[in-house]
Amino acid sequence: MNAKEQINQQLNQLNEEQLNQVADFITFLKFREKLIKPNLNTEKLAQLYQEFAEEDRQLAEEGINESADLLTQEERL
Repeated sequence: MNAKEQINQQLNQLNEEQLNQVADFITFLKFREKLIKPNLNTEKLAQLYQEFAEEDRQLAEEGINESADLLTQEERL
């Protein structure tokens, strides 16, 4: 007997209040699953990556240039 059959057997023996608790627990499990594994739209992520890739590259280069300038200033001291 598989898990689904065992659960169905047990469900048939529960009263209405217990069934409501089981229903609440199932709702909780579904909610938790969405929190743990968010539904990511990979197409949207790829679009955003492309949209911001150039800006990210420019910011990284500015950061490197700024770091180099600061090191040069520090060497002069």
